Amino acid sequence: MSYSDHETVTAHVTEDNSTMLKKLLFFTVLMFGFSYAMVPMYEKICEVTGIRKPVADMEIVGTETKSADITRAVTIELDANAHSRLLQFKPLQSSVQTQLGEFIEVTYEVKNNSNRAITGQAIPSYSPRNLEKYLKKIECFCFTKQVIEPNEVKQMPVTFAIDPQIPVDVNTVTISYTFYILDSDT
Repeated sequence: MSYSDHETVTAHVTEDNSTMLKKLLFFTVLMFGFSYAMVPMYEKICEVTGIRKPVADMEIVGTETKSADITRAVTIELDANAHSRLLQFKPLQSSVQTQLGEFIEVTYEVKNNSNRAITGQAIPSYSPRNLEKYLKKIECFCFTKQVIEPNEVKQMPVTFAIDPQIPVDVNTVTISYTFYILDSDT
């Protein structure tokens, strides 16, 4: 291989490497932008579907939720899951019974088993399907990020009512939260 052939090959390799580097940088920026946009997209999806919709004014919720129906009670089963072994997450009671339209407060507890602070957020899920239409939350730890210090045990309340307009065949509902550690802490 002559010197000029070597220079030609080196030039092609350098050009190929430069093109590959540009493509990788482009996709890195694109993926970073997409991951950055996921938070507002998730918030918008939650807003449109009614999931995790915080209620700013308790008086408005009180007028939206019909008066308590003392003739009908519903059992609320409470569930919790931690998405990491670093946390223990549970409701303080496994179920409660309440009258429809009556506000009730339940408490969940999270314990940080690690030696560093963890920031996380709980994501709710409900059963039966479409329960969120009848669930009126006025306070919930799921509305905001939670910071749990090393070895801290934190109790977090949820205050809500079940709308009396819930279908009459529904006597038991399940409210479940999964506590996720935010990516910046993993």
